[in-house]
Amino acid sequence: MEIPTIKFEGIKTGLRQSKDGFVLNLAIHPDDVPDELVRDFVGARYMIVMVRLDENEQPMNRDNEYPGDAAIKIAGMLCREPMFWQWLAEKEMLFEETEAACTEFLYSYLGIESRKELKTNVEARELFNQLRKTFEMWRKKHE
Repeated sequence: MEIPTIKFEGIKTGLRQSKDGFVLNLAIHPDDVPDELVRDFVGARYMIVMVRLDENEQPMNRDNEYPGDAAIKIAGMLCREPMFWQWLAEKEMLFEETEAACTEFLYSYLGIESRKELKTNVEARELFNQLRKTFEMWRKKHE
């Protein structure tokens, strides 16, 4: 079954929060406004799929946009992950399976004082990504 969709390009012009949720404002060129969108009643519900375009009008890979931010977030999640603690303990890299011990290990292993350094320290981020990939391969075998 093919689901009918409407497609258009828009430019984000605003974002605010209301009592009902977030309100996203998009500017659509008059030539690009789909008739279906104009005809639908105010309050019609939609399933939204959005893809940001880069300077070459191609879909942007958001994972590569801010690699440091992603590493900071993932490092925080891993340090709270008991399975990560278990893996480090099996590798004899962690002797106490706690979040605090894991965080301390990670800082020492990466040569950083804070996860925030992963945003700008490319070597530490690459080392972290290698560690994470090795852990992910181990996890797949043990789930």
